[in-house]
Formats: sequence, structure tokens, C-alpha cells
Amino acid sequence: MNKQSIQIALAYMSVVIGGGFASGQEVLQFFTGYGLIGIVGTLVSGVLFAFLGMQIARMSSQMQANSHKEVLYRLFGSRIGLLVDVVLSFFLYGVGVVMLAGSGSIFTQEYNLPPLFGGVLMTVLVIATLCLNVKRIINLISAVMPFLLAMVLLITTYSIFSYNASVEALDAAARENNETVTGNWFVGALLYASFNIAVGFPMLAVIGGMTKQPRAAAVGGVLGGLGLGALILLLNIGLFANINQLQGIEMPALALSGRISPILSVVMSIALVCMIYSTAVGMFFAFSARFAKPDTRRFKLVSAATVCVGLVLSLGGFSKLVGTVYPLLGYVGFALILAIAFSWLRSRSAAKAQQAGLNAIS
Repeated sequence: MNKQSIQIALAYMSVVIGGGFASGQEVLQFFTGYGLIGIVGTLVSGVLFAFLGMQIARMSSQMQANSHKEVLYRLFGSRIGLLVDVVLSFFLYGVGVVMLAGSGSIFTQEYNLPPLFGGVLMTVLVIATLCLNVKRIINLISAVMPFLLAMVLLITTYSIFSYNASVEALDAAARENNETVTGNWFVGALLYASFNIAVGFPMLAVIGGMTKQPRAAAVGGVLGGLGLGALILLLNIGLFANINQLQGIEMPALALSGRISPILSVVMSIALVCMIYSTAVGMFFAFSARFAKPDTRRFKLVSAATVCVGLVLSLGGFSKLVGTVYPLLGYVGFALILAIAFSWLRSRSAAKAQQAGLNAIS
């Protein structure tokens, strides 16, 4: 394991963590709402995160890809790849909008400020960051990850050991009082992994392409995927243990921190803003890069315009946007998963055929 592997793992996790489970609302709808069986769902998603992260990072490194479009074209061909790219870009923009809405919800729930305040603040931060060059953006996103991990681990660990109801009662409360994205926990787990892979794919492809060692890139993808799986599992258990006290709350993770300490709640709100910020930057970067080359004046103008439009769209509300955009993006992500799995099987078959040929010659 080297520095590049660790950087890839941290960047992979930081891009996904803001959109995937920082607020707790996502985990609530995809896992906790199914009750105890939702814990198994987190394990399914964790395995998929590791496998898919490894394949994307390695493929990008082998290609020395400059953008996710190159990887999409390799997976799907030029025509279908273009279609997938357009659809994916549209939904990634939707995730960026959700992040702006999430920022508004944080400042409303924690500080009783209008949602527009948090949205405008995040808009300014994202636009300012997108005016930096690509390497600085990646370094900035990677740098905030250790702080975010520490906060999530602290909150969830305390919550797991402070539950005050029987497991049976919590299971019943989770199933009866919470909306889920689909009627089946396994489909929910697949959707969760697929939409998060779609979210992390553009940035992971760019980072992998900047790495000249495919093996190091693959290790980074695996580490990031396993780290995400572990965090999702912990957060899901923490939410489940306190599900009877989290009804109707848009930011469950923030509510859990408030039960520990008012000061910790403030610190957690800052951490959540950082998580959402890291994902918002990744999403708007990927979308803007679809229309302009990064590090150019045109890119900065496109970024500013798209983020401002996103601010207006974010006024639709955080929970509603999560329940609408994420499942739809999950179905788009299924196409990515199938294409990556097919590419992996094809490469394994080619490697076996080559080895068999070498054995026959010798």
C-alpha cells in the first residue's frame, strides 16, 4: 500500500459519504426502515462498494483516463457510452442539487435559519472551489476525510450503546414508521450501492487515471469501498438503536449528536457541512466538465451558472429530493454495475485463455 492508494481511498469515501449517508436520511430510507434485515443489506452494499471501486480505479489507471467519459466509452462503446454519459450527468447534477438542499436543512434544524441561508453558503463555497485546479480540488476533498470519519464513528458508537428499547420494539418501530425506497431490502441494498457508485464514478475515474500504477489504484478502490461499508453498517446500527426517537427528522445523524451534547451537535453540523460540501464539489465538477474543459475560464463560468440554477432547484426540500433523485440514479447505476461486472468477467476469461496458450507452448 502506498500514498496513492490511501489518497484514492480517502477521495472515494469523501465524495460518496456526503451524498450517501452523512445526514443519516439516506441510510434511514435504504436500510434502517427495513428493520433488522437492513443490517444484512449494508453488508451487501459494502461488498459491492469494494469490488466496483477496485474495478473502476484499476481500469482508469490502465487507460490513464482524463475523464469518466473515456471509461464509459470503454465499457459501453461510443454510442451507448455517450447516452449513458448524458443520463449520468443529468442525475449527478440532481445529487448536487440535493446537497445544496441538505446544507439548507442543516442550518434550519441546528440554528433555526432559513433553508436558503445554508443553500447560498454552500453555493458560494462550491463555486469558489471549482475555480481551483483539479489537483487542488482532489487534495482538498481528501484532506477533510479523517475529520469526517472521526465524527461519524464517535456519534454512531455512542448511539449504539445508548439505546433504551428492546430489539423487537425497535424492529417494529423501524418497519412501521419509516418510508423505504422500495418494498424489498435486497433491492434497496443494490439500489444504494448502484446510486453511490454512480455518484463516485466520475471522481474515482479521474483520480484513478492520474495514478500510473493500476495495482495501487485497485487497492485504493478496495480500501475505500470497505471503509464505506463499515461506516454504513455502524451508522445503520446507530440509527436502528434510536429509531423510536427519530421520527420525522430530516437530519438523523445531527439529532443523534444533539442527544450526546449541544456542543457536539454544533461540531457535527460543521462536519455535515464539510461532507455535503465534498460531495457537492464532486458532483458539480463532473457535470461542468461535461460541457467545458477543467481549469479554463469557460469551465468556471459554466460551473457558476449550473450551481446557481441548482440553488433554485434545491428549494424543493431535502427529504423529498433524496426519495426521488436517489432511487432513479440507482437504476441508472445498475447499468454501470452490469457493464463493470461484464468487463471483469471478460478480462478474466482473456487472462485464462492467454495463460492456457503459454502453458501449451511450454
